[in-house]
Amino acid sequence: MGRVRPSDAVVEQRRQNILRHVIEHGEARIDELAERFGVSLMTMHRDLDELAERRLLRKLRGRVESYPSLTVETATRFRIGLHVDEKEALSAAAIDEVRPGMTVLLDDSSTVFPLARRIAEIDGLTVVTNSVSVAQILSRAGREVVLLGGRYRAEFDSCTGPDVLRALSRLHADVSFMSATTITNGRLFHPIQDYADIKEAILSSTARNVLLVDHSKFGNTATFAHGDVGSYEVVITDEGIPEHELAALRNFRTEVRVVPVPPPET
Repeated sequence: MGRVRPSDAVVEQRRQNILRHVIEHGEARIDELAERFGVSLMTMHRDLDELAERRLLRKLRGRVESYPSLTVETATRFRIGLHVDEKEALSAAAIDEVRPGMTVLLDDSSTVFPLARRIAEIDGLTVVTNSVSVAQILSRAGREVVLLGGRYRAEFDSCTGPDVLRALSRLHADVSFMSATTITNGRLFHPIQDYADIKEAILSSTARNVLLVDHSKFGNTATFAHGDVGSYEVVITDEGIPEHELAALRNFRTEVRVVPVPPPET
């Protein structure tokens, strides 16, 4: 019998681990990576070609190196392919919060990308975002979107800085949808201060705030805290959430919805 081909999820997790190793060390030899991760040199080249195509690392002769300031947790080109089924399930639950005529705020989290596609099917909305990816999803569907401009950060495909914060201070939205890079005991964290600041500013600009976090976000911290789940009216997560983290969420005065994730189609 031939070798069983690993699932897409297993391959993607290996690539995440490879990228994390390269980021932590700055660079690495390709043959050493193949030995470290127990794959053939051909498979390692295939993994690295995919990561290089997403501009997550530079592939050179015999070695690879990371881009300055890039982290696995925040690189949009990497995150967009992770936990897709969970993100779809969260978005399916969150869309009930949206009604025609609303002003809706979306942050740059890849978790809200499936929600943006669902929002694009609803008429009469004003959608505001700092995410170029979200703006493109909506514009391709023929919807009007307000893009909050500022300093464009290519690795995250979104805008940050004082211009974004100033624009948010002048807005009032009916509902916002955000995610968090990491969450522990109900506290939220992000490795980059500019993005933590934007998430806090969105809370102040919106009447009803909804947090979408799949189970993989729980149990870690990052450099910059941006409040806790008590600032959100609703938290939507999936059934994979650790029990102690779910108990911590329920200690806050906010609604917690735990949604099932349908098994992948075969």
